[in-house]
Amino acid sequence: MTRLGDSVQRASQLLAQDLSSDETVERLLAETGSRRYMDLSDLPAKDQAALIGARAVEVLPSVEKLAEAIEAKATAGKGLHVKLGIDPTAADVHLGHAVQMIVLSRFQRMGHDVTLIIGDFTAKIGDPSGRTAERPALTDADIAKNLAGYQDQVRPFFDFENVSFRHNSDWLGSIGFAQLISLLAQVPASALLQREDFRNRLAQGSGLTMSELIYPVAMALDSVELECDIELGGVDQLLNMQMGRRLMEQHGQRPQMIAAMPLIEGTDGSGAKMSKSKDNYIGLTAAADDVYGKIMSIPDRLMVPYLRAWTEWTDAEIDQAAARCEARTLHPMDLKKVLAGEVVTALHGAAAAKSARAGFTAQFSKKSFGDVGTLPVVDAAEHGGEGIAAILTRVLEFTPSASAARRIAKQNGLKLVVETDGGDQRSIVLPEAEALRPLGEVVSEKLAEAGTSGTLYLKAGRKIAQIQGI
Repeated sequence: MTRLGDSVQRASQLLAQDLSSDETVERLLAETGSRRYMDLSDLPAKDQAALIGARAVEVLPSVEKLAEAIEAKATAGKGLHVKLGIDPTAADVHLGHAVQMIVLSRFQRMGHDVTLIIGDFTAKIGDPSGRTAERPALTDADIAKNLAGYQDQVRPFFDFENVSFRHNSDWLGSIGFAQLISLLAQVPASALLQREDFRNRLAQGSGLTMSELIYPVAMALDSVELECDIELGGVDQLLNMQMGRRLMEQHGQRPQMIAAMPLIEGTDGSGAKMSKSKDNYIGLTAAADDVYGKIMSIPDRLMVPYLRAWTEWTDAEIDQAAARCEARTLHPMDLKKVLAGEVVTALHGAAAAKSARAGFTAQFSKKSFGDVGTLPVVDAAEHGGEGIAAILTRVLEFTPSASAARRIAKQNGLKLVVETDGGDQRSIVLPEAEALRPLGEVVSEKLAEAGTSGTLYLKAGRKIAQIQGI
């Protein structure tokens, strides 16, 4: 049996046990967490391809062809040449960016050769994928700063010591105008304009520069330069990666295979992908307690996609846990705590995950908010005339902006909670319109409508504050 097979056997036994037990969860996290560093080179080619395919939205030409390529390389005593391009366009990285690095780590640990292309040239163009406007140009200093930050933040998921780095300015920077024209003459404009984001921008009358239009060609030349066997990227890069196949074939090379990874939905459950602009992300530099709490706030339906994206669980293990939830032998909250522990363990270590689990249980598993201990307080006598969204943003600092507070309300996450002396609670959902009204007015109206009284709390998502001075 392979090393991974042994681990799966042990983990499956733990997954069948009581996952509300701290001891069982600690043992499970130790088992699955150790796989992030596990040597996977003893996996047969078919199993390697299946492990990659299980996390991909699409593998081109197919998972079977990937297995054949792995087998052929192994017979020749080699590994696949795997490429991932990174355009360092931002300093801060979130968990959505880690998905490709986790899969790339699997390739690396299977014994394949991994090359990271640093898009210091293409970053100055800016990848237009999914964008509604042209990306601002970056300087060399911006790119260097962003790259350093990227490596530091993604390091928990990837071994940067065993990877080749190439900068695409080394070959793209020397292309002359005559060579560029000759190259573009081989690429039909229709192939570039078939992108949905380009068509939408043109239909809306938005600008589309020539540099953006030829971005896929520049990215494709990276594949030509490396003559790589397979390229890894987000599914939003699929057309760019297919352009690599086209140009490689035109240069007499074997077209690269493609493994397109999913875009991860944000924590708010709205269906939008994880993004800083939508405030539905988990930063890789976030504190352990914050990471744990954000995972615990997600809708239950996101647990399986998140387990697939950020853990080393196999499909069989995920299916086993999901089946137990379906059969009601495992509470979804207990599975969510395991997921939260997995992510915190990856970012901060097992001790931090244990502490975050204990802290969350102490704070949120009690019936009465009064048992929690010290909570933030908002004084209605002082701030009652201010809008609730403004209070959440400026006074309590629960949300980064008023628009973020309104999004929470839109998702029914903004509530007024009335707790009686006996500890009974009544939650009153505040719709988005109420988030813009003064706190004092809303509280008075809602209490009168409910015909109840007691200690008041304002709840925004998972964050709670006591209201005093009413």
